[in-house]
Amino acid sequence: MSGHSKWHNIQKTKGAQDAKRSAAFTKISKEMIVAVKEGGSADPANNSRLATVITKARAANMPNDNIKRVLERAAGAGAGDSYESINYEGYGPNGVAVIVETMTDSRNRTASNMRHYFDKYGKGLGAAGCVSWSFDKKGVLVIDNEDEDYEEDAVMMDALDAGAADFEAEDDVFTIYTDPDDFNTVSDALTAKGYKFVSAQIEMVPQNYQTLDNEEDIKNMEKMIDIMEDDDDVQNVWHNWDQD
Repeated sequence: MSGHSKWHNIQKTKGAQDAKRSAAFTKISKEMIVAVKEGGSADPANNSRLATVITKARAANMPNDNIKRVLERAAGAGAGDSYESINYEGYGPNGVAVIVETMTDSRNRTASNMRHYFDKYGKGLGAAGCVSWSFDKKGVLVIDNEDEDYEEDAVMMDALDAGAADFEAEDDVFTIYTDPDDFNTVSDALTAKGYKFVSAQIEMVPQNYQTLDNEEDIKNMEKMIDIMEDDDDVQNVWHNWDQD
């Protein structure tokens, strides 16, 4: 599964995704608050992590008024003080590698939930680093070309000229990969050229993928991803399951 096949899967369940939009905005808002706290500024020009989150928010169609309100809240005294970022690693059915990024105000609650999810639907929670070695952190920008507004060669050249590390085209989806440090520069350059993203964030991209042939394994993997993504403490779930 290439990086943007994930977007095809999202498109197939668009109704369900629309129903989760409010929850998605809440998670992004939390990420913005923490970015302001850790970056020391509510100005994206002076806070690269915040700029990255704002790009993600806009790709998710988060209204500008919402973004403004979150930034005003984040600039307030004490905002975000209770949150900490913790990653959990483990194994899904048949040993599928899974990384869960969380932001929590209760380490014990989150750890207990993660252990339960991995034990119930997968092969268990692992130690830090047990699967992350098989993923690469990359900036990932996804452009939906279903309406054929863009020419593949032109998008590729614009992306590479902007500093992208790699470009992939599959059907009507273009995926642009960047070094994490170059993400904001590349996204800003492409936005200035009029490109719109359907997804834009820093991702953990698998170095290889694993298929699941057993129907029970597939159901459990789907349930595990769903329950993790529905958890308020979970920001992102990365895995190397080949869903194609």
